[in-house]
Amino acid sequence: MSRQSARGFTLIEVLVALAILAIALAAASRASAMMANSSAELRQRLLASWVAQNRLAELQARRAWPDAGTREGEVEQAGLKLTWHETVSATPNQAFRRVEIRVGAAGDDEHALARLTGYLARAESK
Repeated sequence: MSRQSARGFTLIEVLVALAILAIALAAASRASAMMANSSAELRQRLLASWVAQNRLAELQARRAWPDAGTREGEVEQAGLKLTWHETVSATPNQAFRRVEIRVGAAGDDEHALARLTGYLARAESK
């Protein structure tokens, strides 16, 4: 009876397979981390857009006629501290004011998470 030699993987083959697996796992881990970061950024942008919309809706609901200029404030939305900067300017039509609202993370004045531009109409006096 002839003796069959047991054939298995060589050490080099095993090391190459492990290296390929390590590279694939590192790429998957990086993709997962990037997805988590973009999810957090998306959440912040959504909350910031709500703050901007709320600010404009408040001005419209109060039928406010603010003077031209800038205002700013801080608000907390879903546990996130945000700052809003509001710029009111005149328009060629005297019956309207242009309102630009920029919202960013508290302490970060350079990076805007949301921007919204709206118009206010002067309430007609009767």
